Amino acid sequence: MKITKIAIFENNEEFSKELSALISEENGFEVVAESSDGREAVDLISKTQPDIAIVDLVLSGIDGFGVLDYIKTQCRTCKAIALSGMGDDRIVNSAIEHGATYYLLKPTTGESVLSRIKDLGDVKENYYKVTTEIKERRKPVSLDEKISGIFMTIGIPPHIKGFAFLRDGIKMTVDEPSIINRVTKELYPKIAEKYNTSASKVERAIRHAIEVAWNRGRAEAISSVFGARVYIGSERPTNSEFIALVADKLILELIE
Repeated sequence: MKITKIAIFENNEEFSKELSALISEENGFEVVAESSDGREAVDLISKTQPDIAIVDLVLSGIDGFGVLDYIKTQCRTCKAIALSGMGDDRIVNSAIEHGATYYLLKPTTGESVLSRIKDLGDVKENYYKVTTEIKERRKPVSLDEKISGIFMTIGIPPHIKGFAFLRDGIKMTVDEPSIINRVTKELYPKIAEKYNTSASKVERAIRHAIEVAWNRGRAEAISSVFGARVYIGSERPTNSEFIALVADKLILELIE
């Protein structure tokens, strides 16, 4: 019997263990790699050459999109199943473009993932089946989801404090665009009050979040989100510039 080698790259350790145990109980399947770090995932793919990879889009080091890119270019016999809590069309389509055969919305179950693994015998048929299922399940995308989707695309990880602070600042600016002119006196203090911290800590955390994205050098992803080649290289936007940039994009989408 041919053994199908499975790699699990999942940010949630508990779910990763549950999924690994479930797969290991099945005849013909073997879990050959597990990690929550994208850089380690790439190394493990190279070493183990899995047949199927479960890829959470939110990973430390290199994110899930980077892992999908590696699979697509360097391990072409491997089929990928992407997992994410984002139901935004842009994120779904991007994952498919980066090489995912399936895109499963979180929260999901180990049984659902296992079912998709078993279905992977007919990629073309199942591609249309699953993308249809996603569209049927998808609810209207909230402003929080749209902002989180942008952050994920450009490389701002959700586990850092600046992620939530920046998201709230953008939401405030979408609701009241003029607040961008009162960032220090009003926007930071309001966020600080909500999270029981200081305005200076909010400012530093937001600045760090933006630095993380720009230090990753994801110029193409940043340009694809904003529709122009903005702040390429070391030219990083200020907090207020970045908040205004994202808010303006979202306001235009709401008008359309």
